[in-house]
Amino acid sequence: MKSKFIFLLTFLCSMNLYAQPGEGQWENLFNGKDLIGWKLLGGKATYEIKDGELVGTTVSNTPNSFLTTEKEYGDFILEVELLVHPSMNSGIQIRSLSKKEYQNGRVHGYQVEIDPAARAWSGGIYDEGRRGWLYNLELNPAAKTAFKNNVWNKYRIECIGHSIRTWVNGIPVAHLIDAETSKGFIAMQVHAIPASEPAGRQVRWKNIRIQTGKLKPSAPDRIFVVNTVPNNLSRQEKSLGYRLLWDGKSAKGWTASNNKIFPENGWNIQDGVLSVLKDQVGQPATGGDIVTTKQFAAFELKFDFKLTEGANSGLKYFVNTFNGSALGLEYQILDDEKHPDAKLGIKGNRTLASLYDLMPAQKVPASIKKMGEWNQGMIRVLPDNKVEHWLNGYKVLEFNRGSDEFNAFIAQSKFKSVQGFGLTSAGKIMLQDHGDEVFFRSMKIRELK
Repeated sequence: MKSKFIFLLTFLCSMNLYAQPGEGQWENLFNGKDLIGWKLLGGKATYEIKDGELVGTTVSNTPNSFLTTEKEYGDFILEVELLVHPSMNSGIQIRSLSKKEYQNGRVHGYQVEIDPAARAWSGGIYDEGRRGWLYNLELNPAAKTAFKNNVWNKYRIECIGHSIRTWVNGIPVAHLIDAETSKGFIAMQVHAIPASEPAGRQVRWKNIRIQTGKLKPSAPDRIFVVNTVPNNLSRQEKSLGYRLLWDGKSAKGWTASNNKIFPENGWNIQDGVLSVLKDQVGQPATGGDIVTTKQFAAFELKFDFKLTEGANSGLKYFVNTFNGSALGLEYQILDDEKHPDAKLGIKGNRTLASLYDLMPAQKVPASIKKMGEWNQGMIRVLPDNKVEHWLNGYKVLEFNRGSDEFNAFIAQSKFKSVQGFGLTSAGKIMLQDHGDEVFFRSMKIRELK
């Protein structure tokens, strides 16, 4: 019996020894000896092998440099250990491309950030050469402490279908659902440096390994999800309690603000987009505001919106009837450059993402999209009456309903004579028809307790 057990154990070990990569097994992406299977794109930073490690070194007067795999990868799990100079910036490109027809071969695609600076966005997801930040760590601040300076850090990256997830030292950092690129090369980046910065700083990588077959995604966690796929609820979003506030195809759950049915004219539902139509010159307005049939108290609401030039709209919450009018707090949706309302009010409190006529949004350049691009807005209302406005991954406004500051802003606004404005325990959510064409999609909500 003992001899049979030894034979079986030996057989199983030999089977594991000869198992092929791509079937749930790890494959070394870097052999520790040479750069076979890799090539240099972009700048002229140096890459060399020392003691089995891949070492990238900064060089002055050259753009971002990328040591890329010759092979492209679609779905995979990648693990790598890295040590970076604390004054450097670097990254790991995944599903990335370099094509002559795109900016003369510029490397572009998803980048998992290596950021030892005080900002601490290591593990965040950036779209190199294309859209910029897709998942910064302001969305998951608890993960800012995952990366450690002056020591080796271990990264794990899972790309399965539209889902891209990252971990740093075992801590979940970013979760992106995105359909822009399904396949591309993997690359180790050495970032360009300004002339004022000394050359010769290094980032080192080792134990670079990959799985490409029989992939098993990690279990859902509790971190925030950025989902750019229209009207899609990911597995993790569902586990966090999100549901579609608008189903992407019908008027179910919505009515006119002054009627029990959805407007017959003035709004359009087509190809997964809900749009308010532009009023025609010389013709009476036809649509009007629309509201949810349900009321909400504490919640987190994510929504995509797209403006047309000079447009004005808004998303209102805690909407109730005051003196016969449906009123509520408003997340302003506005073309700040072309619409005159941006110059009215007090200190910009009628600009994009502001609390309309009350408090201005403190936007940063990276939070502003070009006209005609989709924006991602978010309103977070916590059970303790703290409220946040977010725009394209950045928190731009924060206040507390009922606080002395809030009441002072009410007192100097157009709502000063409306008793109890903004203070109701619950209310409907409204999309405003201001006579301009504006588009909405991916409206998702989860109720908080």
